Amino acid sequence: MERRQKYDEMRAADGKVRPHFGPIAEWLAQTPAGRVAEKRREADLLFHRVGITFAVYGDEQGAERLIPFDTIPRIIPKAEWDVLAKGLKQRVDALNRFLHDIYHGQEILKASVVPPDQVLKNAGFQKEMRGVELPNRVYSNIAGIDLVRHSDGKYYVLEDNLRTPSGVSYMIENRKMMMRLFPELFERQTVLPVEHYPALLLETLRASAPPRVRDPVVAVLTPGQYNSAYFEHAFLAQQMGVELVEGADLFTKDNSVYMRTTSGRQRVDVIYRRLDDAFLDPLAFKKDSMLGVPGLFAAYRAGNVALANAVGTGVADDKSTYPYVPEMIRFYLKEEPILANVPTWLCGKPKDLAHVMEHLAELVVKEVQGSGGYGMLVGPSASKAELGAFRKLLKENPRNYIAQPTLSLSTCPTFVKRGFAPRHVDLRPYVLSGKEVKLVPGGLTRVALKEGSLVVNSSQGGGTKDTWVVE
Repeated sequence: MERRQKYDEMRAADGKVRPHFGPIAEWLAQTPAGRVAEKRREADLLFHRVGITFAVYGDEQGAERLIPFDTIPRIIPKAEWDVLAKGLKQRVDALNRFLHDIYHGQEILKASVVPPDQVLKNAGFQKEMRGVELPNRVYSNIAGIDLVRHSDGKYYVLEDNLRTPSGVSYMIENRKMMMRLFPELFERQTVLPVEHYPALLLETLRASAPPRVRDPVVAVLTPGQYNSAYFEHAFLAQQMGVELVEGADLFTKDNSVYMRTTSGRQRVDVIYRRLDDAFLDPLAFKKDSMLGVPGLFAAYRAGNVALANAVGTGVADDKSTYPYVPEMIRFYLKEEPILANVPTWLCGKPKDLAHVMEHLAELVVKEVQGSGGYGMLVGPSASKAELGAFRKLLKENPRNYIAQPTLSLSTCPTFVKRGFAPRHVDLRPYVLSGKEVKLVPGGLTRVALKEGSLVVNSSQGGGTKDTWVVE
């Protein structure tokens, strides 16, 4: 993938403002930087009041932080969004078919489209899920697909998040904040809504209930208040009007799951779980887990409770599975992929490893089960010591890593100390799969606030923006 001048979301190569950014460019030209700074301080204060914070694991202070919010929206024209939405639905459909297949007939493995070892020896593959039938054959009810726009102007899928994708609460709160701070901006353009996401999520969860249940009871299962995304767990439960529970609030009896309430036990039909497979049930997985519910997996296998997302989805969002997704689309859907992958080297393959070792200073290297920007190397900005340390890691455990070219992420105008400046962005739309595949127009735009940085993760100092899909 050739590296060229970065793609500017607001301005074309000749410096002219792109039509969909016109009203915002006009507003930026008319608005003093001092007013934007004042509004940003107001946003920080409001976010603190509401409690929109996240914890960073390993932070010695253990302090909760605000994710920096940028007041200049990222804008996508509807025609462009329609193509993205079609591509996202296609991709998530194929991934759900892949998950059903590997836990049933394994046709894709028999056809050697995906190497059997890639699945059967994968840390995310749960052999206990073989033969388990799920409503609508959906494994990943909530998927977050990370997209980047390269210097060629095209969108590429960077990553598939199919286990417990986070960040959607910021998408919703960012929109509320923009409407509160800058109502006049919404008069200049028709911005498609995202506020109905919790209603769509509840509809998706209810559609995943065991077939015989007529009025399913839904609950959100959180690891607790010390989890970095606890605000989001509480926010989504509140927005959907369902109970937020911890493992200790639930128990199983006769292969069914119940919630302890002040008026006695209440059966639970659907659990939107925000903790990893390993912690779900000490009888089935990690024996010392204090976060899960003993007997939950047996109730799940018996078809008496639905878990969203399903146990065992991790094999499909493993970064070493990612290179095979275009072939999954061709295999299951008999279609060409609408959204392209980024070229990827699997370090477990000797030929790929040799290439990565030779070009390490030019590449981005990631752990196959990593997330949050941890455990990765950005070659062009790494020191000699960091490159040397990574060479050692790659030699010791090559299967644990993949490598990709250093993409020139597109930039969007962002408010920084000296005024407005371009900063690199990505986009995480959220795809909901129940009886149908649905998504709200937009997603979470993450922005690398440090000049020149390509790392957008909040845990690494990135911020967020409101994403506008405009008519």
